[in-house]
Amino acid sequence: MLAAAVLWGTVGIASRLLYGIEDIPPLVVGFFRLALAVPLLGLWCWWRLGPETFRFDGSDRLRIAGIGLTMAAYQACYFQAVADVGVALATLITICSAPVIVSILAIILLREKVSRTVVTALGLGLIGTILLIGTPPAEDADPAGILWACGSALSYSGFVLLSRSLAGRHDPGKIIVTGFGAGAVMLLPLAIAAGMTPGVWTGQVWAALLYMGLVPTGLAYVLYFRGMKATQATPASIIALAEPLTATTLAFALFGETLGPSAIAGAILLMVTMVLLVRSRPRPGS
Repeated sequence: MLAAAVLWGTVGIASRLLYGIEDIPPLVVGFFRLALAVPLLGLWCWWRLGPETFRFDGSDRLRIAGIGLTMAAYQACYFQAVADVGVALATLITICSAPVIVSILAIILLREKVSRTVVTALGLGLIGTILLIGTPPAEDADPAGILWACGSALSYSGFVLLSRSLAGRHDPGKIIVTGFGAGAVMLLPLAIAAGMTPGVWTGQVWAALLYMGLVPTGLAYVLYFRGMKATQATPASIIALAEPLTATTLAFALFGETLGPSAIAGAILLMVTMVLLVRSRPRPGS
């Protein structure tokens, strides 16, 4: 799970490097990330589950379509945010705000019980989100990038909730495979309309796209699901913090991206929130 989290943290870095090589629309980057990951994840799931990999019935098919939609929106918003405000801020807002949004939506939509720990965590999370989102972007960045990052966090939250609704009936791997496939299909016409011109791309562009699709997406999810079998919830939540830490550290080392004191304070509060929210979940059988 640590390897998966570190690999996820390199997605934004790879897209930032890609933007420096070729002017590729974020929609195109998002499409290729999903489309290139699906064959690897599909083979892995087929090896374990066979035809069951693509078997969904009734309303579960609509939920898979919803997962595809939220994942497509997440890719589009996240890669646009990276282009506008940089890797560090886009990743921190997306990854650290999402658990807060998920918990709030779960309370409203799923009627989940609210414990004292959850209330404390949500309070810290809201303060942290305000501090982080209120951080001015770089002088040459589009302020709309903050909104794109918020859209990314909201889309990812929808993906988590929809996946949770299917988790009791389906293998998590098949949910990811079919959801990513649906997302790629939904992004394809948008990517074409945005100006997808693969015939003129250099080898460096293809290397970056293949890396994003195969390594921090395909391979990382295989590692993640393998690690879930032997990792308890609280250690897993702490390990997951390696993703924003990796992205922020590499963004500073490679691109000189820095965060102000308020943003750092907000990020710390959100990371504490992530741990508290996962610790508050009931254990199996309780």
